[in-house]
Amino acid sequence: MTLYGVGLGPGDPELITLKGRRALESADVVYTPGRLSRSVATEYIDENRLGDLDFPMTRDEEKLRRAWRDAAETVAPAARDGDAAFVTLGDPNVYSTFGHLRRTLDAFHPGVDVELVPGVSAVTAFASALDVEVAAGGSLALHEAANGAAPTGPQRMILFKITDAPETARKLEAAGYEVVFGRRLYMEQGETVVTDDPTDLAERDYYTLAYAEQPGARQQRATDAFVSADGGHVTGIDDVDEERSEGVLCGDGLAHREVPDE
Repeated sequence: MTLYGVGLGPGDPELITLKGRRALESADVVYTPGRLSRSVATEYIDENRLGDLDFPMTRDEEKLRRAWRDAAETVAPAARDGDAAFVTLGDPNVYSTFGHLRRTLDAFHPGVDVELVPGVSAVTAFASALDVEVAAGGSLALHEAANGAAPTGPQRMILFKITDAPETARKLEAAGYEVVFGRRLYMEQGETVVTDDPTDLAERDYYTLAYAEQPGARQQRATDAFVSADGGHVTGIDDVDEERSEGVLCGDGLAHREVPDE
């Protein structure tokens, strides 16, 4: 049978995918790594179908390895005898605890079949939550930024695991970035905060991220011509070429070119 690694999305039960929901509903047992993922899973299954796994709060690597071996010993028989699921917030392959379980299973229980069910990650959901359009053109980097860190690189960045928002903001602004923060986006537990004032987030919270952009990263897009500088509608633009290529309409500046047959 199969172990499903299921991404639950950022925390709102309504943002789980249909495939993810079906995997939960069909699994004989569902394992969760913590209370947040458990609260989402129990929106779709009864608590009596949850399996128990113990994950210690420690940075001791030997204790962590022992915990993951114990978890694999529990999960492997369930996945061999039927269908099991291990759920995580976000996506199972993006900064997820599922990777630890999968590597342990591969090492000690290689006969277990694993199937991944992707989920909506905060890495992408932030754009809607913060109402930030990440348009075509330029580079976008993903960085961890714990303990006041402020990595720099391309002109646009997503920073996550921010635990000292004021210090991170100070460093980024000194490097020429404009920053907007989001905390507990699409989560039902705790207060959701979207702000460009880092003092609103002085209290530490692991579920804090930010979008940082240098003003020079903004490129002119074809549809910018429809909006005036003050945000109003521009009149007099009546003849829009409906035959433009998709690339031009998306604002990436690529004109249509004939590509010779190979």
